[in-house]
Amino acid sequence: MTAAVLTGHGGPEVLEVRDDVAVPEPAPGQVLVQVAAAGVNNTDIWTREGAYGNAVDPIAVAGWRGVPLTFPRIQGGDIAGCIVEIGQGVDAGRVGQRVVVDPALYDRGDDHANPVELVGSERDGGFADFVVVDAAQAHAVDDSPLSDEQLACLPIAYGTAMGMLERAALASDERVLVTGASGGVGLALVELAAARGATVIALTSEGKEQAVHEAGAAQVVLRSEPDVTAAIRQAAGGPVDAIADVVGGEVFSRTFALLREGGRLVIAGAVAGAVVTFDLRVLYLHQRRLIGSSMHTRAHFRHLVDLAQRGAVSPHIADRYPLTAIHQAQRDFANKRYVGKLVLRP
Repeated sequence: MTAAVLTGHGGPEVLEVRDDVAVPEPAPGQVLVQVAAAGVNNTDIWTREGAYGNAVDPIAVAGWRGVPLTFPRIQGGDIAGCIVEIGQGVDAGRVGQRVVVDPALYDRGDDHANPVELVGSERDGGFADFVVVDAAQAHAVDDSPLSDEQLACLPIAYGTAMGMLERAALASDERVLVTGASGGVGLALVELAAARGATVIALTSEGKEQAVHEAGAAQVVLRSEPDVTAAIRQAAGGPVDAIADVVGGEVFSRTFALLREGGRLVIAGAVAGAVVTFDLRVLYLHQRRLIGSSMHTRAHFRHLVDLAQRGAVSPHIADRYPLTAIHQAQRDFANKRYVGKLVLRP
């Protein structure tokens, strides 16, 4: 089969497109999925670069969660496709099923377990013609009106957004600031928060305002504003109840004080910088909460699958590429000139 194979940490040269990779065989309890579409994410770039650091050294070369990876590795955590073969113990009726794959592997068996490994990181993923996953990770979406490409936008971007909003317990009568609102996770946050009835104030860059408004933002603030915090406060009509941050860096440091008394900030990204300066008094003197959120739980993902089955979400595809053009897709991803998600088609 054709696959994009990561041979080590480094630049684009360590990602090789090959057409001689063996099709994997499903073990007991697993299924073989023919990949119809696979989304591109920050984690693909950062895993290739080894840019995650670890608890001891923030600039150490390491994979997701700071754990060393083994190579070769096929990346790709966003997977939509069709089950074409099953392993021992899997219901034969699942062959032919249209599925979206939960990329998270959990630390225990309950609905609220923590994700500790990822398909496309610790296990081979969907940047290939075929991928093997645990049967329980492949969720049936036969009834979904979404296209394969739209389904492939859901697992990491929408899964991360769902996990953030659930862990922050965002309510329908609250005001939430979404940073990085035009990217995959950011746009998902806007759509999912607005669908809950929350009032969304979105922070984005110039030229992307209309798409962010269309996703559900009540107010849009540009990062180029001379005084961004004042512009956000004016747009929100005062302090906000919650902040959903996927940017980190100076944006984190500047916006945290915009929370009301007892407000909470949930963070799931650090594209603008992982190491920040932070005044702890702004946290504890005002009873605010800082919540780290990585991916989602099983319960969160089932909720997302239900939304997909009902067509209650509508992921925006910015562009699509053949799998053989993965290097161009990653270059375009890094440029951040688009709104929404980039998708690869094997």
